[in-house]
Amino acid sequence: MAISRRRLLTMPPKLHAFALPPAGPAVMARATGTGLLPFQPLHWPVMRLELLFLGTGTSAGIPMIGCECEVCTSSDPRDTRTRPSVLIRYPRAAANGEVDTAEAPPAEPAQLLVDTAPELREQVVRHRIRAIDGVLYTHNHADHIFGIDDLRRFNAVMQRPIDLFAEPQIIQWLRETFGYIFEPHRNINKSFIPQLIPQPINPAEPFDLCGGRWTPLRLMHGHLPILGFRVDAAGAALAYCTDVSGIPPETYPHLCDLDVLVIDGLRYRHHPTHLTIDQALEQIDRIAPRRAYLTHMAHDVRHAELEARLPEGVHLAFDGLRVHCDGR
Repeated sequence: MAISRRRLLTMPPKLHAFALPPAGPAVMARATGTGLLPFQPLHWPVMRLELLFLGTGTSAGIPMIGCECEVCTSSDPRDTRTRPSVLIRYPRAAANGEVDTAEAPPAEPAQLLVDTAPELREQVVRHRIRAIDGVLYTHNHADHIFGIDDLRRFNAVMQRPIDLFAEPQIIQWLRETFGYIFEPHRNINKSFIPQLIPQPINPAEPFDLCGGRWTPLRLMHGHLPILGFRVDAAGAALAYCTDVSGIPPETYPHLCDLDVLVIDGLRYRHHPTHLTIDQALEQIDRIAPRRAYLTHMAHDVRHAELEARLPEGVHLAFDGLRVHCDGR
């Protein structure tokens, strides 16, 4: 029975008592022994705003090294969570600014990557992602950044550089941390490195990308200011808010009238830099999206057990989940 969004979920029921809900082969099958869901190649026509969860786990990933808990040893592939990245897709704007329609062969959809998890190569190979129109960064923690080197393969396949969107201080941190990428003239040997074009962005200053409107959202990750993103495209709107523990008052107006909200829901117990499940449900109540998905879950959360208890319209994300954002 679904719980009220305001009912506390401080402690889960005993995990050994859970019953796995019915699921088809596409949900329950393991892929090549990895515990991941079978890949979904991105060959379908895109006529709406879509989001693909590439990774939905914490900084340690699940299963965690050296852990034998019930989630880390779960046979449910939805409990296997790589580090957080998402791919956002929508119809590309034509040269005249109009979005492609079914009256003509559709152009390749716009594909934007948010964050580059350490497992990025595994994630994009699994889904046969061969091209992106840009990468956007929420913040500079390792679990969101350290797959940056794998962007070089997109350069090689597409034969062009990639726009990189981030706050100015994050761009500066990237330059200092990955000098071999941003100052290649200092490299002793000529290297196969990503070719990236930094594009500074700021909170609450929207910009257009390939026919979609992106609004950076100021969020708080403990004491650290970070970004989330609102995307308006193809008559629909979604917001992606990971690694968040608080939402400043000035951000809420940018979260109105959402078809889909993705928000951090780390675990049941308090954490200084992430929302708990209860706190995430309270934010969902306040923002009132049409649908909501929790992401960045720790190994405290067993997918089948919590999914069955969430309110109507609220779900747990999992690696490989593809969400359609229906237009108004």
